[in-house]
Amino acid sequence: MDKKKILEDGLLEQYLLGELSDEQEILIQKVLKEDADLRSIFEGLEEEFQNIALENAIHPPDSVKIALSEALETRGENTKVRDISVPKKNDTFNYVRLAVAASLAAIFALSSFWFYNRWQAAEDNLTVLQEQTVTLQDRLSNLEQTFEVASQRYQSINNRNVIPLLLKGNRILPESRAVAYVNHTAKSVMVNSQGLPPLEKDKTYQMWADVDGVMINMGLLPADTDLIPLKYIDRAESFNITIEPAGGNDHPTVENLISNVLL
Repeated sequence: MDKKKILEDGLLEQYLLGELSDEQEILIQKVLKEDADLRSIFEGLEEEFQNIALENAIHPPDSVKIALSEALETRGENTKVRDISVPKKNDTFNYVRLAVAASLAAIFALSSFWFYNRWQAAEDNLTVLQEQTVTLQDRLSNLEQTFEVASQRYQSINNRNVIPLLLKGNRILPESRAVAYVNHTAKSVMVNSQGLPPLEKDKTYQMWADVDGVMINMGLLPADTDLIPLKYIDRAESFNITIEPAGGNDHPTVENLISNVLL
């Protein structure tokens, strides 16, 4: 067998690991007997593999040692052992094979476990990213809707038909301010209540339209809010803000009137 082919095909390594057929093993044994260079290379490989095996060796349990001793005693001295003529591998050769194989199996198992964990982590990260994407999409959708509503409201108060009315606070709440934007053409009312002081939880502001001396409910007026659409009342003569119980009232509490403005 050609020396170059043996080295290029890795036949020495395969022979050492017991991966060759019986015919190939016989040929390699013959070549090693006749070629000192190959024999030297083989011995170096054998030593290298033995070192690898020893470094990665897994100590077998005591039960294995006991079972092996019993088996050897049972077989006795007359057991036939295959004669490997030349150059014989040392007594640790079979152990090297098993240890290297076990080490490779352990490395493969650890690698597989590592890749599985990485895959699992990647899958978990993907799930989290998908959930975050859905959340961000929902938030973006809400922001778009909020922006669209705010844009429409600002457009409505910037209309040339809109009349801004300032509702100043009286002696009850002299610091309060609110601005009502009335569009008689579009029949709409928007109120900016950012100038109204916060109230207790059991109180709320409520706005009324005076029509021929009758106060008509226009809606609740939360404090410190940008633009609030309220009910438009035809033929209103004035707007009035009162403090009412939480949830609003059917009729205004006149003594709690804090602001009004004539139209």
